Amino acid sequence: MSPLRVLILGGYGTFGGRLAKLLSNEENLTLIIAGRSLVKATIFRTELKGRAGLEPAQLDRNENLPSQLAALKPDSLIDASGPFQAYGADPYRVVKACIAAGVHYLDFADSTDFVRGIAEFDAEARAHSVAVISGVSSLPALSFAVARALARGMARVESYTVGIAPSPYAAMGMNVIQAIASYAGKPVRRWRDGKETTARALIEARRFTIAPPAALPLRSRRFALVDVPDLTLAREIFPDLQSSWVGAGTEPVLWHRGLSALAWLARLKLLPSLRPFSKLFHWVMGHWRWGEDRGGMFVSLGGIDAEGRKLKRTWSLVAGGDAGPFVPCLAAQALVKRVLAGQALRPGARTAAKELELSEFDPAFAQLAIRTGILTTRDGDTASLYRRTFGKAYETLPGPIQIMHDGTGVWRASGRSEIVLGRSPLAHLLALVMGFPKAGADVPVTVTFETRNGEEKWTRNFAGSVFSSIQAQGRGRSVHLTCERFGPLTFAMALVRDGGKLRLVIRRWSVFGIAMPRFLGPRGETYESVEDGKFCFHVEVALPVVGLIVRYRGWLVRD
Repeated sequence: MSPLRVLILGGYGTFGGRLAKLLSNEENLTLIIAGRSLVKATIFRTELKGRAGLEPAQLDRNENLPSQLAALKPDSLIDASGPFQAYGADPYRVVKACIAAGVHYLDFADSTDFVRGIAEFDAEARAHSVAVISGVSSLPALSFAVARALARGMARVESYTVGIAPSPYAAMGMNVIQAIASYAGKPVRRWRDGKETTARALIEARRFTIAPPAALPLRSRRFALVDVPDLTLAREIFPDLQSSWVGAGTEPVLWHRGLSALAWLARLKLLPSLRPFSKLFHWVMGHWRWGEDRGGMFVSLGGIDAEGRKLKRTWSLVAGGDAGPFVPCLAAQALVKRVLAGQALRPGARTAAKELELSEFDPAFAQLAIRTGILTTRDGDTASLYRRTFGKAYETLPGPIQIMHDGTGVWRASGRSEIVLGRSPLAHLLALVMGFPKAGADVPVTVTFETRNGEEKWTRNFAGSVFSSIQAQGRGRSVHLTCERFGPLTFAMALVRDGGKLRLVIRRWSVFGIAMPRFLGPRGETYESVEDGKFCFHVEVALPVVGLIVRYRGWLVRD
């Protein structure tokens, strides 16, 4: 069988280049790396390694496309160039050329008007047995694959919320910057209170925390409204929808706030558009880079379950800095792999909102070590604190850890422990103030757990030395974290599954409700594990300069 020939327009650019890297190891595939510069295409082709055939090509969308396609003979064309918001008076010239040539067409478009307008070519595409699919990217292909999975079993979907938070170290192409700048401060259509209305791009903002259950969450980010097809397409997927909202949470915060402030210039019509500043924005984003080198995405649905209770399901994705930039390319990769597996693309012109299932992304997530997960919350949920925090991921914890945390009312566990105190006088004083136990080996210990209004009070008794704390689900900037209160001190912790261990990682802390600098906060390794079939604990509390205050570890068996 002849190799499948896929032409990537913009194949050496930001998104096209990443897609080419993802597909470069596929057998029975020839990738045509195309763009306006044959020199750049040739250089990029030499950087790719793999089993796929690779051909550099010069192709300009504004030149004689029919003759260029006839010469290159692709089976499919993937437009990864853009910005699709600025394709001029004839934005669909590539689409029309592909249909006429019998070439399947896919694109990375994120322009609402461009993606929605693709349906006008449906009859023509069917007549030529060509598939024309627009929006084959994170939005709307991946976002709606997730949303449709989340909606299973829901009686009614009323809200659709999506956020994308790129790593500050991920290179963002000029085309993306131009697209964002073109609609900054401009009205965008979205659903609110059951009516289609408008809101201002990059001005309207919300705060979210991206947190796959059992994984280390991203820090809380501010997301600003963006103009994407999902905002209006959501009502077509979910007829009962009352609200739709999609935002981008870029970092560093200074850049994000600054861009929102500049959007007001367009909002107040002091500037017709921010697009003339795209090169400046691109330079700033390339040089102002700080923050955690991870990115993420979330999709959240709110509605009613089959029993009439309010329900919220949230899918979250967190990716390391090297993996995150590939996420927008995974939908196109999945469709190419589908064709390579022998499944032809269905003819007709449409958006990518219903083109893929979430399961088709799973192999790529695993290959890139991307963590994903779903958390469901319902009104009246009486499950234990840790089970509510983990959702279905709770079942992946080792059995003894599940048993220790799965309870309601009052339950108790007992065992033995070892306690080590810091050596400095200040460490001893702080241990005394906090009520930590005295040093000792093979010390008997009991822990009593008591649930109250969704919170859990933990009372620890080390041979008569008693101290307690209260754990609860975090809110606001601590949402998706577990907050533990010791008097005026509150520590917001991420519960992270690390192999057979459950690690408690401090992300924020406060005194009398006032947030404190993280670098001044406590540190130390704290985790739960299983040894010889028993639940084991290891708690270490240390402070900068002071050093170790207390370390206690041991085992417990539930009574």
